[in-house]
Amino acid sequence: MADSSAARTTILVTGAGGRTGNIVYNKLKERSDKFVARGLVRTEESKQKIGGGDDVYIADIRDQDHLLPAVQGVDALIILTSAVPKMKPGFDPSKGGRPEFYYEDGMYPEQVDWIGQKNQIDTAKAAGVKHIVLVGSMGGTNPNHPLNSLGNGNILVWKRKSEQYLADSGVPYTIIRPGGLQDKDGGVRELIVGKDDELLQTDAKSIPRADVAEVCVQALQYEEAKFKAFDLASKPEGTGTPTKDFKSLFSQVTARF
Repeated sequence: MADSSAARTTILVTGAGGRTGNIVYNKLKERSDKFVARGLVRTEESKQKIGGGDDVYIADIRDQDHLLPAVQGVDALIILTSAVPKMKPGFDPSKGGRPEFYYEDGMYPEQVDWIGQKNQIDTAKAAGVKHIVLVGSMGGTNPNHPLNSLGNGNILVWKRKSEQYLADSGVPYTIIRPGGLQDKDGGVRELIVGKDDELLQTDAKSIPRADVAEVCVQALQYEEAKFKAFDLASKPEGTGTPTKDFKSLFSQVTARF
């Protein structure tokens, strides 16, 4: 028997239990002619939620040794881990004001978005991974961005630090910084790439998670996506032409960071 996996590339998606990560993991599994999918999640509960298969690894990204088994034999890594702010209980919208947010102990952006992502990059580099796709966020050029004040976490500051670390790592990379994430259908909008948060000054500053996930998967397939960093948003549904040519989308990007 010929080894049918020889022509396929093995892809590890971290944060596979999250909303965007789960879509990426499923897209890779649907394209099993091209990819062998692996997922990485934080808890047994998350593993069961996404199907509980043998290709789902449980690991704490804050501990580099935990990551080794998942990364062995992987061709490319898609990083979708992120700290998640939680709303403090007791907020009453009828009283006006704004809810307060916090991060769980040990799960601050510094630990998850910086240390955790740095660990993933270091482990992948040591294991010979040939391409790392990192999903960050728009807004990182502005240290006073409102997201940074949530739970005093400075989340965009730490995300940007890990993006820079990846860009300096020597591993071929694609850094995707989406705008506001929407739980809407993918594949029906025209996607727009930008740089330096310029899209935040326009009407196009959000994008469906499913489209971000598709761009992650497409980035694995084109040399034009490597050693590039870009902001990503979409035109409203019904305006423009839905993006189908991803090679040309990546070709529009010239920025390395």
